[in-house]
Amino acid sequence: MGVATGLDSLPGPLSRCLDAESARWLVEFRVDPPVQERIDRLGERANESNLGADERDEYEALINAADFISILKLKARRHLGQIPH
Repeated sequence: MGVATGLDSLPGPLSRCLDAESARWLVEFRVDPPVQERIDRLGERANESNLGADERDEYEALINAADFISILKLKARRHLGQIPH
């Protein structure tokens, strides 16, 4: 099982719980600007190899959460018929 396939299967049961309204909300979800600014700042510092251990852990957690949300959004789009299965 490849990484993408494994990640894609994680939220499967959760995505089956989506109704049309929840799926639309999820597709439209955006990270709050202050959180996105923090991600951007940490990303810049990471690119400069300038993160402390706590910042690296925070950045990894934020990126992991963003990846999970992206997968849920993809499943919501599929649920709404915006992308083929």
